Amino acid sequence: MTSGGRPGWARWWPAGLAWALFALVLLEFATYPWLDRLMRQAGRPDLGLLIPFSVAPTLAALVASTVGVVLASRRPRHPVGWLLLTLGFVIVTSGAAAAYASYGLFVRPGALPAADVVARIYGPLIEAVFAILGFIVLLTPTGSLPTRRWRWWAWVFASTMAVLLVAATIAPGSMDPHMLAEKGPQDPRTFGGALLVANLAAQAVGILIILAGAGSLVTRFRHARGVERQQLRWVGLAAALTGVAMLAVAVLIAVGNVPLAGWASVLCTTFLPLATGAAILRYRLYDLDRIISRTLAYGLLTLLLGSGYAGVVLGLGQLLGRNSPLVVAGATLAVAAVFQPARHRIQAVVDRRFNRRRHDAAQTIQGFSARLREQVDLDTMTAELLAVVEETMQPTQASLWLRVQPSSGTPEAIVAGQRT
Repeated sequence: MTSGGRPGWARWWPAGLAWALFALVLLEFATYPWLDRLMRQAGRPDLGLLIPFSVAPTLAALVASTVGVVLASRRPRHPVGWLLLTLGFVIVTSGAAAAYASYGLFVRPGALPAADVVARIYGPLIEAVFAILGFIVLLTPTGSLPTRRWRWWAWVFASTMAVLLVAATIAPGSMDPHMLAEKGPQDPRTFGGALLVANLAAQAVGILIILAGAGSLVTRFRHARGVERQQLRWVGLAAALTGVAMLAVAVLIAVGNVPLAGWASVLCTTFLPLATGAAILRYRLYDLDRIISRTLAYGLLTLLLGSGYAGVVLGLGQLLGRNSPLVVAGATLAVAAVFQPARHRIQAVVDRRFNRRRHDAAQTIQGFSARLREQVDLDTMTAELLAVVEETMQPTQASLWLRVQPSSGTPEAIVAGQRT
């Protein structure tokens, strides 16, 4: 027993359960090479699990379950950690189910037992991913619904989705193994009869839950203050980057570059779980402006220096010949010479526009340093020092202690601040 009368096992069993679920996810990953080898031996490597387009869901399961086990072990009362663990488990199970059903029903019919049962489970697993994603967004970052009005909708969505998932598993209807293997359960031609209706209804409700989660973020952000607002900014940035990556994937698929679309889709699967974990754990929470400004600055710097390098190479190539080693050496020296000045200049411009707090703080400290050289009054200096700390650091409390050094009798200033 602990000092508070609570059993000792009650403190560690949530972390143990979380790590056990994470180990289960890793064990399911171990089936991927076996299923992929079966597909390759049967002459269908395109249906395997170790191809570029399958990297995205595999990485999604790994990232979601990793972030989930960290959250669930550290914040066991926060439901998002357990939802992320469940998301990783469902994704990795759906991948194994897809390969198992495709091999047992289409590639080598009858070669694997209960392949038709696994095929029926495959569709609801994909639809459950939508619902879990929606509830993750709905409960981020506080672990509770935005307002009491959302409780009724949450119960309706959860119960409706549960009924539809069961119906999509047991409903009567036809199933086309070829379409299941080639197009997946989302294609309307895969199922028929009541089975098709149940799967389509589950897909629609899953999409509605995602849209409801996105709407809840807007509601939260309008009423959030302080830490919660900063947490939502992380999630909002991840959602925006995910949307851009999904658009790029759609364009690549439309032009026929499926392998590159598979690798690009990796970006769609990593942003949201990582940002959700960072927001809930408040890891480097106030570095978002710095990350955005550094990304923009180095992106612009790369574009500028790349264009400059190409221009110098083309210019010197006309004078000295394209095969002259002096062309590359001259372009490299030119880029090296302008790198630091260009970086400082671009960073200042980006900070002035996108990281205003850092820019204003730097200007304030610079002005205070200039005035400090001419200031001799201790009281005025004390008040101005506290004002600068308040403006640049923005603590909730700030105090200044003055103590006299025993050896010299000179007062020594110690500034202490507290931020919540």
